[in-house]
Amino acid sequence: MRLSEQQRMVLERLAEVAVPRDDFPSAAEAGAVEFIERVLTLDRPDWRARVERALEVAGPEPDLEAVLADDDGAWLVRLVQQGYYADPAAWAMVGWQTGDFPAVETELTITPRSALADRYDCVVIGSGAGGGAAAQVLAESGRSVLVVETGRYPTTASLTHDHLRNPRSVAGLPAVTDPDPHGRPRIAVVDGVPSQVLPPDGGWGNNAFTVGGGTRVYGAQAWRFVPRDFTMATTYGVPEGSALADWPITYDDLEPYYSLAEQRFGVSGGGTDPWHEPRSIPLPMPPLPRTGPADRLAAAADRLGWGILDVPLLINSVDYQGRAGCVRCGQCVGFACPVEAKAGTHNTALPAALATGRCTLVTETTAERLVTDQSGRVTGVALVADDGYGGIWRRTVQCAEVVVAAGASETPRLLLNSAHEHEPNGLGNNQDQVGRHLQAHVYAGAAGLFDDEVMDLVGPGASIATCDFRHGNDGIIGGGMLANEFVPTPAATYDYLAGAGLIPRAGAAGKAAMRRESRRMLRVVGPIQEVSSAESRVRVDPRVLDRFGNPVVVISGSIHPEDVRAHGFMSAKARQWLEEAGAVRTAVGQVGTLGRASSGQHQAGTCRMGDDPARSVTDPYGRVWGHDNVWIADASLHVTNGGVNPVLTVLAGSLRIAHHLTEIPLRPKK
Repeated sequence: MRLSEQQRMVLERLAEVAVPRDDFPSAAEAGAVEFIERVLTLDRPDWRARVERALEVAGPEPDLEAVLADDDGAWLVRLVQQGYYADPAAWAMVGWQTGDFPAVETELTITPRSALADRYDCVVIGSGAGGGAAAQVLAESGRSVLVVETGRYPTTASLTHDHLRNPRSVAGLPAVTDPDPHGRPRIAVVDGVPSQVLPPDGGWGNNAFTVGGGTRVYGAQAWRFVPRDFTMATTYGVPEGSALADWPITYDDLEPYYSLAEQRFGVSGGGTDPWHEPRSIPLPMPPLPRTGPADRLAAAADRLGWGILDVPLLINSVDYQGRAGCVRCGQCVGFACPVEAKAGTHNTALPAALATGRCTLVTETTAERLVTDQSGRVTGVALVADDGYGGIWRRTVQCAEVVVAAGASETPRLLLNSAHEHEPNGLGNNQDQVGRHLQAHVYAGAAGLFDDEVMDLVGPGASIATCDFRHGNDGIIGGGMLANEFVPTPAATYDYLAGAGLIPRAGAAGKAAMRRESRRMLRVVGPIQEVSSAESRVRVDPRVLDRFGNPVVVISGSIHPEDVRAHGFMSAKARQWLEEAGAVRTAVGQVGTLGRASSGQHQAGTCRMGDDPARSVTDPYGRVWGHDNVWIADASLHVTNGGVNPVLTVLAGSLRIAHHLTEIPLRPKK
């Protein structure tokens, strides 16, 4: 989408002012005009009006201070900066590099939709942590299994390079792992105001939609929840306005499956978390060698009297189960691993399931509803997809069992869109519980600048953590873990530094500060244990439809004031750690508005498990109340979401549910 000649001229001048020429080219010389036109043509044509408005503010002779004082102007300057620092031509300027490794591709057999059978013993919806882990157990039990994945199976090479078009970028550009950049909107309600958002937008609450789900591109921190995480209400009481509750299972119920997940998928790491007992089976791999920043932080923690441990990672520190050890590249979180050292279901559980000969994987296909018979029993899954010729393909596959693992936004959406005569408000939703208690993780943390260069760019980056503050903090409900950050890309570094006010947002001073400070920055961050609310939830809106004609997700609610207090407490600890390590300037992160529900990669809680059908969606084994053949096996089940990354709990929970399911005999085939 080409801009007018006048607009191109204004944009070129604005780019010259935002990132002027010095020893290195300006943003205009680096192709800012072409970058913005590409964004408007290929990525976000819906941004054209906003770009034009920003260019009007800038005018023929842009005044940088005036442009930055305008919301649209500041947004465009930021986009220009991100495009500049995401270009490999700028990496040498800020001292950033990554290794160049030939991409390893894990081959998977993907079945064309035309070759699907009429019936399977079990349909698994979603191929991420929950769905992939369950599919392996079910296929190995002798069942015929169909795994339905909305996303594609992109190559490793396509997921290892672009610093802006990946699931962890905040540029707002569509990632390869987005389900559909424009055909799957959602409604985000912020401070009571609804707006339509797309998958690259923050309010959409995106997980990666691809074979392997988030495990294809995650950071792979493999923390266990601890015993107190399962008894938050008993431990702390229930704050006013929250729906904090205990899990219907205990840590001891899940511990054997934590151990199984650590062995089956491969976890490296070491050290003792003070809040749970030693593992019943040691981790199968030693930790990755510590990075330079980790050594600095370890010495500071020792002076503070804090305990530390090596971050447990679903990343091979040595060759393991036929996959290579980590090559320490600087691009981990948000990217596919070039050598497949990072464990995802695409290179572990799914190949094992497919190897049985009883598992079928179909991609670019969405489960739009669960099909029921006259009695309300689920008998199949209605599938929908683009037919490749501009039309829509639809088909219903019959099955004896369904395992839903589509994530904490799409799982409740599927149930709500599966309303039928006996459950007019949605399948499993006669008690208005489906979609409630949405939570994820408010992230606490701080950034610090040092006098000397401290960032060694050795991947994955996250190397050392303290778990001292997960619980037992006076006046705080729960707490969290703090760890050093993954290696940030230059574009992300700009966002961190400028967003924290540690460098000027633009101009000659901003460019000089980026060159000086990029390798002098460290971040310490971590998730906090959120206090859930019944009013933070996922609904569907029958007035807004996706490209297939199905009601879209509506995300609404807020974080609890206790979450803000916990965020402040943990952010102060992060700042203290950095200052003890020698940071001369620090800044803590901000929560932002309370009037936005917490969602994103760690989303959870919308179909919580429980003992009482009036206050939960499933029983303690993930079976939907009122349905003897429908299970949920993702983070939707989480009653609370821990003060750590939840993926290992998703894997362990899915293994527990799938093992339980395989002990239940299949109903006779009709």
